[in-house]
Amino acid sequence: MKVTLDELQAFAAVVDAGSITAASERLGLTISATSRSLGRLEDKLQTTLLRRTTRRLELTEEGEAFLKHARSILASVVEAEEHVAARRRQPAGRLRVDAATPFMLHVIVPLVKGFRERFPQVELELNSNDGITDLLEKRTDVAFRIGQLRDSTLHARPVGSSRLRMLASPAYLAEMGNPRHPSDLQSHRLLGFSSPETLNQWPLNGADGELLQIRPTMMSSSGETLRQLALAGEGIVSLSDFMTSEDVQRGRLVVLFPDESLDMRRAINAVYYRNTALASRIACFVDYVIEAITTGKGKL
Repeated sequence: MKVTLDELQAFAAVVDAGSITAASERLGLTISATSRSLGRLEDKLQTTLLRRTTRRLELTEEGEAFLKHARSILASVVEAEEHVAARRRQPAGRLRVDAATPFMLHVIVPLVKGFRERFPQVELELNSNDGITDLLEKRTDVAFRIGQLRDSTLHARPVGSSRLRMLASPAYLAEMGNPRHPSDLQSHRLLGFSSPETLNQWPLNGADGELLQIRPTMMSSSGETLRQLALAGEGIVSLSDFMTSEDVQRGRLVVLFPDESLDMRRAINAVYYRNTALASRIACFVDYVIEAITTGKGKL
C-alpha cells in the first residue's frame, strides 16, 4: 500500500504539535483518527517513526530522516496548489481554439491583440476548419460553431447570432442587372455551399412558403471562398454579416432584396466537452470574445 498525503500530514502535525491530541485539534480530526493515520504510516514503512513515552513523543532516527522527506513532499503539494490558484487568478498556458475560416479571420483574429495585452500568459493556438472538428482528436480546448449543434456531449455557451443577407458586387450587378424579385434569381449566377444543403436556404420566402432553396451555379465548402468569389463578381451569395458587413460599408458588396429579406440568423456557440472542467484560460477567452461583441469591438 502506498503512503497517502493524509498520513504524511498527520505525522508532521504530531511532530510539530508534540502530541497526538494537539495534532488532532490542528487537523480538525478525532484523536483516534490521527492515531490510526500514524499507525498506518508506520505499518506501511515497516518502521517506528515516533517513540511514545508517558510524557512525550520522540522521533526515532528513522523518523527524523523520513520527516525531511515528508516535509518536502507536503511543501511541494502546497506550492502546486498555490501555482494552480495563481493560474486561476491570472490564466496561463496554451489555449487551442478552432473555428471555421471566416469566423476565425473576421471575428477572432481582430481580437487577438487586445486579448494578448490583457492575458499575456495565455499562448494562443488558432486552427481553422470548415468542417466539424473532433475536439478530442484535434486536442482542441474550445471551438466556435455556427448553426445548429448536433453533438449532445458538448457543452455550449451562446456567443451571439449573425444575420444572413444576399449580396453581390457592383461589377456583377453592372454586368447582369439587379434582381428585383426573388424569381429573377433563376437567371443569375448563384454561389452556394457544397454541403450541407441547409446552407443553401436563403432568407426569402419561396413559392411554397418555405425558405428559398437555391440551386448553386458554383459551390464551395468554404464561406470565405464564396465571399471572395462574390467580391470578384462571380455571382450572388448569401452570407452572414460577421464576414461581409465591412464589405457592405465600403461598397465592395451590395445588399439585395433589403425589404423582402427575412430576419434569418445563424446561432454562434463556444463549445467544449461536458466531462472536462472549464479551465480559466478557456473561460477568459470566451468571456473576452463575448465582451468584445457586446461592446461593439467585435462584430457579428
